[in-house]
Amino acid sequence: MERAVPLAVPLGQTEVFQALQRLHMTIFSQSVSPCGKFLAAGNNYGQIAIFSLSAALSSEAKEESKKPVVTFQAHDGPVYSMVSTDRHLLSAGDGEVKAWLWAEMLKKGCKELWRRQPPYRTSLEVPEINALLLVPKENSLILAGGDCQLHTMDLETGTFTRVLRGHTDYIHCLALRERSPEVLSGGEDGAVRLWDLRTAKEVQTIEVYKHEECSRPHNGRWIGCLATDSDWMVCGGGPALTLWHLRSSTPTTIFPIRAPQKHVTFYQDLVLTAAGNSCRVDVFTNLGYRAFSLSF
Repeated sequence: MERAVPLAVPLGQTEVFQALQRLHMTIFSQSVSPCGKFLAAGNNYGQIAIFSLSAALSSEAKEESKKPVVTFQAHDGPVYSMVSTDRHLLSAGDGEVKAWLWAEMLKKGCKELWRRQPPYRTSLEVPEINALLLVPKENSLILAGGDCQLHTMDLETGTFTRVLRGHTDYIHCLALRERSPEVLSGGEDGAVRLWDLRTAKEVQTIEVYKHEECSRPHNGRWIGCLATDSDWMVCGGGPALTLWHLRSSTPTTIFPIRAPQKHVTFYQDLVLTAAGNSCRVDVFTNLGYRAFSLSF
C-alpha cells in the first residue's frame, strides 16, 4: 500500500510528492522469493515493494510489468536488509528483525509474525542491522551492522548463540559460501573478511580498496554490498562494483556504474544491483551488460 496522502491535497501536489519521494529514494535491500518469481526491495522510507520477476523478464513485458505488485510499510525507519526462508521474508532496520509470510504479502494484506533484537551492550544502544544471512545447515540467521559484530540466532528457538569479532568499523553486508562453509562480511573498514563457521575464526581478508583497478578514493574504502556464487564474489561500495575470483583473490570484471552500491544479488545467470541513490534496481546480464531497470 502506498503511503497515505490527505484527500484535501490536489492531485498535482500528490504527483509532485511521489516524484520527490522517488527522487530521494535509496534501495537498501533485496530478496528473491522462495519460488523465484518475485523480488522484494526495501527502501529508506521503511517500505517493502514486491516485483514480479517473471513478468518483468517476459518477452512481452511492458513498462507496467516493471512496477511493484504491492508496496507496504514494514518499518518506521529504513529497511536495511532482507532475506527469504522457504515461507518467510525476514527484514531488518534499526536494532530489530521482523518476519513476514510471503503468501500474505502477495495477497496485499500483511502483518508481522514476530520480531527479535540481538543482545546489545546497553539498553540504550540501537545500532542498525545492515545485513541478514541464512545458514540452512545450522537453521540459523546471522545478523551484522552498527556494532561491528556478527550475531548468530537459532531460528527454531529465537536465541542468540554466537558472536564473531574482527571488523574495526560498521559491517554493511554478508554472504555465504555453503560448500566451505564460510561467511563473507564487508564493512566500513574496507575489508571483506572470510569466516570459517566450523572454527568461528577469520581465515582470509581482502582489502578491496588497495586494488588500483577498482579503487575509487573519492568515494572512500567502504564495502556496501556483497554476494558470492561458489568461487566467485561480487562486491562494491566506495570501490567500483567488481566481480572477484576468490581462490586467487583477483578482480576480473568492473561493472559500469558510477554511484556507490547498496545491494547486489546473483539470480540465475543475472546480477541484480540497486544503485545507492536511486529508486531503480538495475538488471545486468553477460557480466557487464545492463539489460533493463525495475523501478518503484
